[in-house]
Amino acid sequence: MPGTQDIRSIALLGSAGAGKTTLVEQLLAMAGSVPQAGCVEKGTTVCDYDPLEKEHQHTAKLAVAGLLRQGVQVHLLDTPGYPDFAGQAMAALDAVETVFTVINPQNGVELSASRAMLWAQTRKLCRAVVVNRIDAEHLDLPALLETLQTSFGRECLPINLPAAGGMRVIDCFFNTSGETTDFSSIEAAHQAIVEQIVEVDEALTARYLNGEEIEPESLHEAFEQALREGHLVPVLFCSARTGGGLTALLDFIVRLAPNPLEGNAPLFEKWPEGNEMRAEQFTPTHAREAHVLAHVFKVEVDAYLGRIACLRVLQGRITPDSTLFAGDSRKPFRVAHLYSLQGRQLTAIDEAGPGEICAITKVDELSFDTVLHDVLEDAVIHFRPLPIPHAVYGLALRVKRCGDEQKLAEVLHRMAIEDPGLFVENDPISHEMLIRGQGELHLGRVLERMRSQYKLEVDSHPPAIPYRETITQSAEGHCRHKKQSESPRVS
Repeated sequence: MPGTQDIRSIALLGSAGAGKTTLVEQLLAMAGSVPQAGCVEKGTTVCDYDPLEKEHQHTAKLAVAGLLRQGVQVHLLDTPGYPDFAGQAMAALDAVETVFTVINPQNGVELSASRAMLWAQTRKLCRAVVVNRIDAEHLDLPALLETLQTSFGRECLPINLPAAGGMRVIDCFFNTSGETTDFSSIEAAHQAIVEQIVEVDEALTARYLNGEEIEPESLHEAFEQALREGHLVPVLFCSARTGGGLTALLDFIVRLAPNPLEGNAPLFEKWPEGNEMRAEQFTPTHAREAHVLAHVFKVEVDAYLGRIACLRVLQGRITPDSTLFAGDSRKPFRVAHLYSLQGRQLTAIDEAGPGEICAITKVDELSFDTVLHDVLEDAVIHFRPLPIPHAVYGLALRVKRCGDEQKLAEVLHRMAIEDPGLFVENDPISHEMLIRGQGELHLGRVLERMRSQYKLEVDSHPPAIPYRETITQSAEGHCRHKKQSESPRVS
């Protein structure tokens, strides 16, 4: 197993159609993790393994893939781009040190890209921008770079530049001068990056101002500090279709992307007596010999394996015979099987240490955002809750076949376990079964999954509005009351 310093965990976020899934597929193929790159249109990619994803040719669920490059284990998390699946995309944030926001230069900076950058900044993650599809025609990449700097700050600086019409890229961090690029120059880009990096270290700033030449190799610690503080947001160019820039992207991941020891600390908190209002910051040690501390960021329900909980280990080590506690539960469970993830494929492993992403199966106590630990004293440790967007669209459901009411409740419960952005409730006034989510597309996929996967037919309609009479202003009334003083006579 790789050491913590040899692990990189990266989430790819951005708008739909930016090419995130294709980019992951090409990186896996280049590293030899898959025989050849799959195709979204053919439904052969590692990350889009769900039947509905294959049918509609877009990502709808968070997926994990991995590759090994120069002795470094790289975890890549592919996320949906449509805003309707924001809950799935946000779940990836707490499993990584770095977020790559993937941009389609033909569309510029879109809403989902802006939200991804904001989410990453809020969760104190290192950020980088990957401009994909640089081989497309009629692109204005200098204008796009200016837009990135206007939208996200002047700290967005290119670490490589496209050349030969977007067919390849040239590094401008380790190279101080060199070949002709499609825009700007190696010298100017290198100087801008170095100046940005040395600003985080007074000693480096003094050396730079004194005219001393600073080798890029000596800037690694300052580079990581600049990433942690958000003082530098590298911009990388590539084309997943032609392969241009992918080698440079992998080299950046291995050489410059932060490992778990270099990134910002995970957002763990101690809640004394379970009181979130009294939360205290807690920083894991990343030591293999320490008590186990892990965080569940994704759950799937499989017909044969039961619950598949995807988690990241932050402290200690988990083995197939480990005994753990889930959250504040005082009932321990034993880890029967431990797996690594490659899309849907699970591969048994012997252990997972700090920084590793793995999966545990057949443990019903595990749900999204659960913290795992091996001593009861750590039951007060929680992960800072994700600000999942509020539901904006709702539907009321009624089964078509009499007697399916119980099945509907079970299916919705299972789907809510898998999707952090899906909310299920039984309205106490109208007695309707309600589902609420991030939009019409989101709930449309929920209904489609009910039909195709669970063979459950339902009718849907807008939720009933519980109208009530409300007193809005004062009023007064008059009446005459005639008092009856004696009972009537009976003759």
